[in-house]
Amino acid sequence: MSKNIDINVHHITRVEGHGNITVNVKDGKIEKCEWQVPEAPRFFEAMVRGRRWDDIQTIVSRICGICSISHSFSAIKAVEDALGLEITEQADKIRLLLHYSEQLQSHVLHVGYLVAPDLFGEKSVVPLVPKAPDAVKTIIKAHRVANQWSELIAGRITHPITIIPGGLSRIPTEQQFRDLQNQLKAIVPDLVTICKVVLSVADRLPNFIRETEYVSLAKKGTYAFYHGDITSSDGHTKPVREWESVANEYVHPQSTAKWCKWHRESYATGALARYNNNYRFISPLGKTVADMFGLKPGVCGPFLNNVAQLAEAAHVVEVSIQMIDELLTKGLKNEKVVVKPKAGRGYGAVEAPRGILFHAYEFNKNGECTWGNMCIPTNQNHANIQKDFEKMVPEFMHMGQDGLRQTMEMLVRSYDPCISCSTHFLNVEFV
Repeated sequence: MSKNIDINVHHITRVEGHGNITVNVKDGKIEKCEWQVPEAPRFFEAMVRGRRWDDIQTIVSRICGICSISHSFSAIKAVEDALGLEITEQADKIRLLLHYSEQLQSHVLHVGYLVAPDLFGEKSVVPLVPKAPDAVKTIIKAHRVANQWSELIAGRITHPITIIPGGLSRIPTEQQFRDLQNQLKAIVPDLVTICKVVLSVADRLPNFIRETEYVSLAKKGTYAFYHGDITSSDGHTKPVREWESVANEYVHPQSTAKWCKWHRESYATGALARYNNNYRFISPLGKTVADMFGLKPGVCGPFLNNVAQLAEAAHVVEVSIQMIDELLTKGLKNEKVVVKPKAGRGYGAVEAPRGILFHAYEFNKNGECTWGNMCIPTNQNHANIQKDFEKMVPEFMHMGQDGLRQTMEMLVRSYDPCISCSTHFLNVEFV
């Protein structure tokens, strides 16, 4: 084992945004071990001030090109909370269908394009094409179906235009829903194939465990993505309106993105957090996938977040097939939305693919935004990545500099971070 290690990754690849890994070990002693975020802040909280209640979603969906639907929903729910709006059962179900499309879209992209190269010993997905063409084509097919699914309900693949406060501006026809349902049924075998391909190399996922607090939405009777209370694997719950006392954002000197903590020094959010808090309600196909990998509730291995993503991909497809039947059995109705602006403050949360996403806004009597606040899943994971590093480095130093570096990069990728989105705002104090 080398007693001297010098790792300086600027910037880690196959993640969204810029993140650095710095490790210095001298004579076997760890002198520095840091997860750093050097991204410039993006001032979306300032952008929404002075804008109308019906402009908010359009603006904040641009925070992310991958999670634009989740940002739209979290914002819309906060606006509806502030204005006292309730939506119909039909609108709620169609919104959930749209939300599921983004989960599939993101999970397939992440596991298939960004994680798989590590497991197959490649630097990107491109070299995998000649090595496993059928597997790559299957991943592309599932991703394309997810994109088409989003486009059908949202009006386009990213930055949705049909989500409005109080409901939806338009909905698909019965035939379009039937066609979507047939597409989803057709990709079920493809998802199983993807899982089997990943399972064939799952032994290359590093065996790393660290006791962690997992935070997600949870609601009895459902695997929560869109509804529920904030729930911790440590046994704590809070309503969404109190999310700021959960995130407890603070500035850390090695990061331009704020960090978060609740009951411990850090917590994790994402697919594994949702699985640990909602596993009783995952669909049969989702459970089958989890069982394939031996994924058990309560596990604290960050690399298993990718396995949980596969289980969730199966879950959202299976549940959506059933939901379309429920919608069409009841019959689709054209619903007119009428909104009267008023003063108020509202809070919203949904589960983005990367974890729980919080938005909050305040409006004056004319419906103009006077204040906004957002907390992105990756914000909430930064401190946890750092704590994982601190435990991982002494445990994996025996692998040598290159082995340790690759394992640390894999750990960051396991969180599926959206680093640019997390550097959303900093309070600057001039002295």
